[in-house]
Amino acid sequence: MGIRSMRWDDWIEIDHELPKYHLIRSERIRTRGDKVVKTLPPRPGVAGGSSAAVELVYELSEFLVRKYPQIYKVTRRKAQTEDFGWYGDGQIESITILPLQVTYELDKEDPLRVATLLTQEDLALMIEGSDGKYYFQAGAITVPGFWRMEDKIGLPLEEIHLTGDVPQYREKLQNSLERFFFKLSVNKPVLRNNYSFQIVRDANDPQRTISNDPDELAWSDTTIGHEDYYDQKGRGPFSDAQQTGKVEFRPPGSAENIRLRTERQGLRRLPRSGAIVFTIRTYIFPITDLAKEPGVPGRMASAIRSWPADVSRYKAKRLYDDVILSYLDESHRKQIEAGVVRADDHSSNYPY
Repeated sequence: MGIRSMRWDDWIEIDHELPKYHLIRSERIRTRGDKVVKTLPPRPGVAGGSSAAVELVYELSEFLVRKYPQIYKVTRRKAQTEDFGWYGDGQIESITILPLQVTYELDKEDPLRVATLLTQEDLALMIEGSDGKYYFQAGAITVPGFWRMEDKIGLPLEEIHLTGDVPQYREKLQNSLERFFFKLSVNKPVLRNNYSFQIVRDANDPQRTISNDPDELAWSDTTIGHEDYYDQKGRGPFSDAQQTGKVEFRPPGSAENIRLRTERQGLRRLPRSGAIVFTIRTYIFPITDLAKEPGVPGRMASAIRSWPADVSRYKAKRLYDDVILSYLDESHRKQIEAGVVRADDHSSNYPY
């Protein structure tokens, strides 16, 4: 699973791109509504997600104002028994993002909508059912890139992965992941990372130049087609859609059109509801920028060539294979000739 321990201070990362993320998320929520932010009610065998969603927005707000006091400011009510305030402080009533001059009322607004607009994270809440399985009962998934929350919400953990064609999930991951969820304690949060690649429009494409999301953080339509016609029911990219012809594939003209998309996923159990929350922070980097880093082109090319067949299919390697590998190989060759790296240098582990 690639899991490592998380320090509490590392739970949420905020950086200079917060305004851009906030703009994109706000537009996504406005245009797609409950397709990207939704909390399910209780149903037989599993509780609804509302209690966990409320707990989460207060946890996030308390964390953010303490770690980033230069970015967030809060107002509080008088401390009361059993409220959500930390360390005896009164429960937060409102929180302001100072650089944006935007204020949210925590007890009046949709908690998951507020939570995702406060951060640069997508959020998913998993609730344990009476059958011992964990169900996706609430989420704010505004910038998923390659999957839609509407295809996953309400599903148990195993179906989320199996319908997504996650390579080797049933053979190698299912049992260990289910045990991990069952045993995850409140005081042992974890992190993991993954990565993939996507294609963006040419720099002079009119749709790219007028977009507030030119790198397609929210939805990679240049790579897999329009979001509304994504008919794969959450299965992995480039399967049924290719066969039905509903996706117009546009291989990259050059490396300038390829982006590395990497996710930093936090996983922790909330103390009151017992729900497990995923926090998913997505970063996108031009391959041309990464290839300037010493040693990175060679290690990245080696990593791509090492993928087994099912991983190659899942990451749609064939769509950008020729362009990205030739570019990385040439960048690696230039670094060797310049003495930046040695031809036999394999000392660093790509990509983390």
